[in-house]
Amino acid sequence: MSNQHPRKIFEQALSLLKSGRHGEAELLCRDALERDPGDINFVVLLGSILADQGGLEEAEVLLSRAVKAAPGHAKAQEDLGTTLLNLNKGQQAIPHLKRALELRPPDAALLSKLSGAYLSVGMMGEAEALRAQAVEMSPGQGKLEEATRLFVEGRFRESEKLAQELVRANPNDVNSALLLARLAINANCFEDARVILEKITATTPRFIAAWHDLGTVLKELHEYEEAVLVLRRAQELQPGNAMTHYFAGAALAMAAQTEDAVIAYRRAVEINPELVGAYVGLGHVLKTLGDQSGGIAAYRRAIELRPNFGETYYSLANLKTFTFTSGDIEDMSLRLANKTLPTDCRVHFAFALGKAYEDAKDYDRAFEHYDLANQLHRDTIAYDPVQTEIAHERMRNVFTVNFCEQRGQKSTCLSPDPIFIVGLPRSGSTLLEQILASHSLVDGTSELPDISMIAQHLTQPRSGQVFPQCMNDLSESELKGLGEQYLKQVQRHRKTAPFFTDKMPNNFAYVGFIKTILPNAKIIDARRHPMDSCFGCFKQHFAKGQTFTYDLFELGEFYLEYLRVMDHWDDVLPGEVLRVQYEDVVDDLDTQVRRILEFCQLPFEEACINFHETKRAVRTASSEQVRQPIYKGSVETWKRYGSHLDPLKDILAPVFPESSQS
Repeated sequence: MSNQHPRKIFEQALSLLKSGRHGEAELLCRDALERDPGDINFVVLLGSILADQGGLEEAEVLLSRAVKAAPGHAKAQEDLGTTLLNLNKGQQAIPHLKRALELRPPDAALLSKLSGAYLSVGMMGEAEALRAQAVEMSPGQGKLEEATRLFVEGRFRESEKLAQELVRANPNDVNSALLLARLAINANCFEDARVILEKITATTPRFIAAWHDLGTVLKELHEYEEAVLVLRRAQELQPGNAMTHYFAGAALAMAAQTEDAVIAYRRAVEINPELVGAYVGLGHVLKTLGDQSGGIAAYRRAIELRPNFGETYYSLANLKTFTFTSGDIEDMSLRLANKTLPTDCRVHFAFALGKAYEDAKDYDRAFEHYDLANQLHRDTIAYDPVQTEIAHERMRNVFTVNFCEQRGQKSTCLSPDPIFIVGLPRSGSTLLEQILASHSLVDGTSELPDISMIAQHLTQPRSGQVFPQCMNDLSESELKGLGEQYLKQVQRHRKTAPFFTDKMPNNFAYVGFIKTILPNAKIIDARRHPMDSCFGCFKQHFAKGQTFTYDLFELGEFYLEYLRVMDHWDDVLPGEVLRVQYEDVVDDLDTQVRRILEFCQLPFEEACINFHETKRAVRTASSEQVRQPIYKGSVETWKRYGSHLDPLKDILAPVFPESSQS
């Protein structure tokens, strides 16, 4: 190949590009530049190839070199402008795109790029004029822009229709395909998005945005290791891309590779010191590891960069042991009063202020802000208490005394490894997990979603199979397979201990299912005073799910429903669930620890009493609290709020402990 004329090699590279063989074209260009680094044609072509495939940092270097050497090279000017625009450097992109427009006749794509650059810097009039000109010149380009605009505006059905038309017309158009994948993600059709994104990454491996989205999709599918692998590949492709390290950090955190997540987030902010999300993510993982001061510093930096982002203030509040300054409270109050802020930001500010006023013992103002936060969020989510009752009733109808007696006759998965901690959130489950995880024979994991995922995947609409009604039809081997599937899925969260905890609170509804597929599993019901349990939920803004917690009436009704379900398990599975009362643990730690260990058939170890000394990652809201010795300050805290909680008290009065009727 070295004997060929450069022109022939250049034409060969162009031919490879036209046939979709981008990798081979890239190798030809690199080989040519090794022999003649000054050949601007190959510099521009390699820069363009890299830019098209998402290799933006290297593309920027190459194309900057090209326009410096040949300022009249229209293609180099356009591609550099495009690269800068894709790197969110709109102001720098404008002069290069304008220069390209001067050097050659305009087309729709170039006009659209310059329109986008103007839009990014707030030059709305100029942006709209160029957009209209681009649409008139090329309906196809205009259709993609229109589809993107509809997506941004939340008009997803209209956007999807246009995107599908574009992909049908040009199956190799990765921009339209990426939009279609993002529409699928928005509709929670993650498998569909996965198919599209895997095709994009296979055909255009340097299109880095597709790798980012694929990692996100795999996280949503709870395939955390796969997400890590995908984003590791993206890191290899673009080691200088801050967003790639940011996405990798999030995937590593979900895969319980917390130390590696810290490294990824730190690398992201090293590359881009103004990447707010990476500082927030870094704060989360440092908190998980027990580095509170490091977490606070990361959150503070995020606040400096983006003070209207309420989630960061709430992250500080969610440390539980953190106290806001008067300046923080004044700042948050001003931002909460700004009704032009997104609702989600105002929700976070209101929750954070509730915690701030509670710490200041101003319980009237604390409740005012908790109540506002819950009202604002409740209006944005869907929760149907009737459907919850129906779902629980179906469980009770399937997992009967007769069913549970007969399950022992089936050869199911007999592993004794799992210890499930169930109950309502904010009922002391993290404390129980920390006690157990302090034992040398137990790994503490986290709130694992696997039981409900496995159960719900038994529903197969095409065959008419529905969970839980299908349980009676499953064979011995199928039941055994479900238990083995659970153990295989959660293995990624375990270390080397023979036993492990799974503290997903919502598993209380699946006790019958758990004991069917894992009959030797231990189940502990973390119970707390109903008022403290419910009000603790009301004060907590959950990252995901727990939609029943944002209205006091719905909370009270859900608590009663939870009791009905647990009473049912006591009837049909007598002695299989250990109830542990939070107040009893606080009052007599030694006795309760011995009781828990005896139930789990574990020998007593002093470390379980000194649980606060155990060094481990804790990913729930109580992470800082369980790193302190036991204390009684969290018992009957609901009484501080007086008449504000009377409506909740009226609902829960029938199940009040006799000792706390006042």
